[in-house]
Amino acid sequence: MIYKKTILFALAMLLVAIGTELVGPFIAKRMIDVHIAGIEQPWYRAAAADDATVSFGGALWKRADRFAAGEARGEEARVLQVGRGFVFVPGAVDADGERRLTPEGWLEVREGDTRRVYVDSVALTNEQIFAFYRPEIAGILELSWLYLALLLVSAGFSWGQRYYLQASANRIIRKMRDDVFAHINRLPIRYFDNLPAGKVVSRITNDTEAIKELYVTVLANFFSGTLYILAILGAMFFLDARLALACTLVLPLLVLWIIVYRRYAAGYNRIIRSTLSEMNGMINESIQGMPIIQAFRREKRTEEEFEAMNTRYFDYRNKMLRLNSLTSHNLVSVFRNVAFIAMIWYFGGISVSGIEGVVSVGVLYAFVDYLNRMFQPVVNIVNQLPNLEQALVSAERVFVLLDEAGEDVADEAMPRYRGDVRFEDVWFSYKEGEPVLKGITFEAKQGQTVALVGHTGSGKSSILNLLFRFYDVDAGRITVDGVDIGTLPRQTIRRHMGIVLQDPFLFTGTIATNVSLGDPSIPRERIEKALKDVGGERMLAALAKGVDEPVIEKGSTLSAGQRQLISFARALAFDPAILILDEATSNIDTETEAVIQDALDVVKQGRTTFVIAHRLSTIKSADLILVLDRGEVVERGSHDELMALGGKYWQMYQLQQGGAAPIIGTAAPSATAAPA
Repeated sequence: MIYKKTILFALAMLLVAIGTELVGPFIAKRMIDVHIAGIEQPWYRAAAADDATVSFGGALWKRADRFAAGEARGEEARVLQVGRGFVFVPGAVDADGERRLTPEGWLEVREGDTRRVYVDSVALTNEQIFAFYRPEIAGILELSWLYLALLLVSAGFSWGQRYYLQASANRIIRKMRDDVFAHINRLPIRYFDNLPAGKVVSRITNDTEAIKELYVTVLANFFSGTLYILAILGAMFFLDARLALACTLVLPLLVLWIIVYRRYAAGYNRIIRSTLSEMNGMINESIQGMPIIQAFRREKRTEEEFEAMNTRYFDYRNKMLRLNSLTSHNLVSVFRNVAFIAMIWYFGGISVSGIEGVVSVGVLYAFVDYLNRMFQPVVNIVNQLPNLEQALVSAERVFVLLDEAGEDVADEAMPRYRGDVRFEDVWFSYKEGEPVLKGITFEAKQGQTVALVGHTGSGKSSILNLLFRFYDVDAGRITVDGVDIGTLPRQTIRRHMGIVLQDPFLFTGTIATNVSLGDPSIPRERIEKALKDVGGERMLAALAKGVDEPVIEKGSTLSAGQRQLISFARALAFDPAILILDEATSNIDTETEAVIQDALDVVKQGRTTFVIAHRLSTIKSADLILVLDRGEVVERGSHDELMALGGKYWQMYQLQQGGAAPIIGTAAPSATAAPA
């Protein structure tokens, strides 16, 4: 992975942030046990004053854990909490049990049926209590500053890990989108025959955006949550193994919860993502077909179809919402309460005042703190389950696209070929079933014009699709200058081909960029010459900026004739050896067609030209006319030869000229050319 180091660095920062944050309860434990609750440790009379001694009753007292090794100790005393106050008790005291002050002001300790009374105990004033705590203030402040410093370190590393994870995620998604878009350019045309454009757009934009959440939030929360839980459990076992073991009972429930959630969420998310793709596809199709929708008053019907998809999307979104609501914060609260019940059960029967015999107050505080902290990452993990499932489903859809077999774009250059084309017994079908081309054989020499005619679906466009290698033959072969085009990269063979389609496609930009397609090897002079050669001077004169006139999507601000002239100029600017015209003049007016036809007589010189035309008057000068019927060449020859033959071509020509075409089988002109 290109960004693996950055991600690992971010996760390492996250690890530091977690570690510094989890030290907090240990600091709090020490603050409570040593500096706050530690006041109840034994006190001894000290011989000399220092920072740890307290003056009381005319003597100096020092806590047991503050004496240096070998330092002399005097008589013992205790400072014990009773209710909200404290008492000073000289001598050794057994303080385990329920404490209270008698009416006489004596300390009474009850433990079961045993009652102990200390008649020489003295209740302490607030000033005296503060005096006993004064030696601990420095330690409390030191731990407080340490805790604050760790919080700042944790915050800094948390910010860093989020920044680097976010930056890595953005780079990954940018790279993924580039890869997906580049892969689309490598896919064969066959792949797009049954895939709406909107679905492809959805995979490049929506699905990749969903995958980004996998790196930004899901990965961080799952990684940090797992570390948090493991670290907290480790700390719990360090504090009290039995209590920690009782709290681990929630982990199997969490695993079971995730398994059940994924079982339902995966199916819902697949439907949600696929429905979103269908909606995008329909929106794209509706925008492109808006003139037809409005012309045929299909607005209501289109709205109903979209509403049906939108309702399905809404329904499954609500199902996900109900699933998330059922298995979100409320269920976590149940698990947390179960853990607290386990802790209460563990401490059941132990009196509050006697709890020191089991665990210290600091340990109890740390345990409750850790227990609360442990469920926060659980909540985070659970809240990210929807994003996880959505990202996994989106990733599955993106990688299904990336797994489609493509062909790398080749930069291999080849010299401009002559353009001698030969089809040798070519068979082809778009999918399993009836072939659309059956045993096609013909030859076109350099400089010749070959016209393909026939009814709709007879295979005319399929022949040119095979020549351009939009598809590959099922059987037979196609050669250019004697070289099988199947042995050459698609981009290499297309380098010296030009094509003009019936419906010209223009890109957003200018007329100049649409002619050159941004190819730096095509200078402005060649662009202007190509437009002039196809008769585009009058079009340019009518535009304010000439070749720099802006073109919006699909060239919708230009007329059909202007778009076709630009398309012709584009083909010529690349100086092709083979020129393919797929019904290129069928959608333009007669005047523009006449201009283009005159220009083509010049353009065709030295080039092998293939023409598909329904208006037979435009191909009378072709060197070879192939008449196709149901994927087979049924007639071939020049215009005069085919007219003399009196077959299908003669019939089509007579119909277009307004003459009466005889029924097949009646008398026709004498044949001078044999059928194929």
